[in-house]
Amino acid sequence: MMMRMLDAGGIPALTDNVRRADEDNPRGYYEFEPVKQTRQDPSWLAQARGKVVKMVYRLLYDLPATHTYHVVFMRRNLQEVIKSQDVMLTRKGRKTGDMSPDKLLGLFEQQLAEFDAWVARQPHFRLLYVHYNEIIKSPRPSVEAINRFLGGGLNEAAMLAVVEPELYRQRTGGGD
Repeated sequence: MMMRMLDAGGIPALTDNVRRADEDNPRGYYEFEPVKQTRQDPSWLAQARGKVVKMVYRLLYDLPATHTYHVVFMRRNLQEVIKSQDVMLTRKGRKTGDMSPDKLLGLFEQQLAEFDAWVARQPHFRLLYVHYNEIIKSPRPSVEAINRFLGGGLNEAAMLAVVEPELYRQRTGGGD
């Protein structure tokens, strides 16, 4: 959703369309495969200037300190993330793993706390945390904050138009 919002707002998305839209993500994944090999080959960064690129937080560690990065970091209720991953893996006929949801939740929480501590010490990162659950409930404040964070030139109406609460399927009933 965030990638669609930023793209609609006026920042072109760097994607390769290798991973196609499907039942789990009907609007597409907005991924760029070279991101996964950044540690070994960061040359793709040259084509990313002025664009938005989707990265899971674990890959942000691999970005070279020779660039400055503006990161819109999407937070989501971790129980919902785990449930969503389980549903997607089950639908694809893959095992969901041997780790209990509670243990996996604890691991994610620990990794995110470690990331937060690490990124706070990185002068080449500017970070804005946004919350998926808040965007679904009331997107305007988050869209306004994202626009300010990224310089104020985004089309907020277009960003708001791509928020689709009906695609929010793995709900736990909790906040974030």
